[in-house]
Amino acid sequence: MENLFEKAVVVALCIYGLFMVACLIRALRGPHMADRVIAINMTGTIVIGMIVLLSVVLEESFLIDMALLYAMLNFIATVLLCRSYVGVFRAKKKRKEGKADA
Repeated sequence: MENLFEKAVVVALCIYGLFMVACLIRALRGPHMADRVIAINMTGTIVIGMIVLLSVVLEESFLIDMALLYAMLNFIATVLLCRSYVGVFRAKKKRKEGKADA
């Protein structure tokens, strides 16, 4: 039974790794800024899942605390990215409106 659990963990980590590669490709290729922000947020979520899975395998409870801390940092980073994206969007919109008036 333990051998089956170890194989399942390895398979789950490989799947997480594939998902992370897909998210990183989306973050690099875009095409929109919103796609990049979502891909970065998803990458952080995948990392949290990997940390939790490793905490179960290694039987180390402090890793759960680290995952919670990383989740809070991931949330703050996503909020800051969204705020900066909205600021850039508003600046571009004002420039377009200024050119249309001139």
